[in-house]
Amino acid sequence: MLDTSVGALGAADSRLPGPFPVGSYAVALKRRLQEFAHVQLTGEVWGFRASRVRVYFELRDARGALPCSMWRQDFEVLGVKLADGMRIVVGGGCDYYPGSSASSPSFSFAVSELRIAGEGDLLMALEQLRRRLAGEGLFEPQKLLERVGLPRTIGVITGERGKARDDVLAGLRRRGWGGRLIWAFAPVQDRHAAPRITAALRELAATPEVEVVIVARGGGSIADLYAFCDETLCRTVALLRVPVISSVGHHTDRTLIDDVAAVCCSTPTHAAEAAVPVDCRAAREALTSRARRLRDHGDRAVLTRARTLASLSRAPAAHIRRHRSRLHQLLRELRASARRQGERGAGRLSSQALALERTAARAAGSDRSKRASELERLALALGAHDPERTMARGYALVADRAGVPLGSAAAARRAEELDVRFHDGSVSARVAPEPGP
Repeated sequence: MLDTSVGALGAADSRLPGPFPVGSYAVALKRRLQEFAHVQLTGEVWGFRASRVRVYFELRDARGALPCSMWRQDFEVLGVKLADGMRIVVGGGCDYYPGSSASSPSFSFAVSELRIAGEGDLLMALEQLRRRLAGEGLFEPQKLLERVGLPRTIGVITGERGKARDDVLAGLRRRGWGGRLIWAFAPVQDRHAAPRITAALRELAATPEVEVVIVARGGGSIADLYAFCDETLCRTVALLRVPVISSVGHHTDRTLIDDVAAVCCSTPTHAAEAAVPVDCRAAREALTSRARRLRDHGDRAVLTRARTLASLSRAPAAHIRRHRSRLHQLLRELRASARRQGERGAGRLSSQALALERTAARAAGSDRSKRASELERLALALGAHDPERTMARGYALVADRAGVPLGSAAAARRAEELDVRFHDGSVSARVAPEPGP
């Protein structure tokens, strides 16, 4: 119902009802729009933007456009990314904000459902599964496994007649790797692919010799690669004891096994190179070159040592004689040096002992007289501060009955009864009251 309290203000010659307050009409319009049936719409996204609470965009086609909004929390749960020109399907109903004196009104289509048109349902399901697996921490276990730098045995899962098989072999040949390959051929595109690939992974992981497993397939649409997004397959990969290197699709393709595997590569050739990080051919050439250098160095060292030994063996007696003569000379010098040091040390010690004796004798006489004079001076100073001597010169110490010394006449008048102490005894006294004026 509209508020008609201002109806008397309307034009007298108008046949239209009202006038009504604009706020009442806006609220009624909001209720009427919200009563429209909720429907699904399809169109292209334009002008996508997000605030802290809601996301906004326009849905357009050749015949018209409609402003749309959605709660940001609900949008983020979907896990989709919108871009201008993307075709989507939305579900919801009309909504209207009536505004106020300080804000403008606005109309929008309130979106409660959203998906990408065409492959949108499939992509949304994959994104939700990806978020669930990530929340369970299944993207981390494979990446924490230690990978062997030069594996002896590699397991490969791919199609038996696919080009991925040749690409893996080409990558291993490029590395110059000469280890052992264990092939596990499985379908890579149909409803039987995921279970067969999962079984092959379990068998290869159970083989003790296998140190790394490659899962390879060429590119394709999301429907072609859907087998590599199977939840059971991804959980199996996450729990394997051996690292898994995935190479499914090309640069633009992204399957769930790529997120779960230890390493994700863009092509089967790169997967083979990732499985064997060491360039075996280059390493072999480097080792050969180093061995050659070590052999040449060893030959030169042996030849040099042989020449030295031959030279020493020709004159062993002369060599020993030279060393004996040098040792005798050093011994004579040591004995002479020790004798000189002893004589100088004895002279210094005797001089120091004589000086100490003289110093001790002087200190003994001077200290005794100095201490006696110091004691006499201190006794005189102490006697000068003796209060008994002061009272002997005619002074007296005045205190109250409690023995507290009084230092002024006012204090004596307040105490009234006094104790006057002379050097030869004490006398009790009372303060006479002062005569009046």
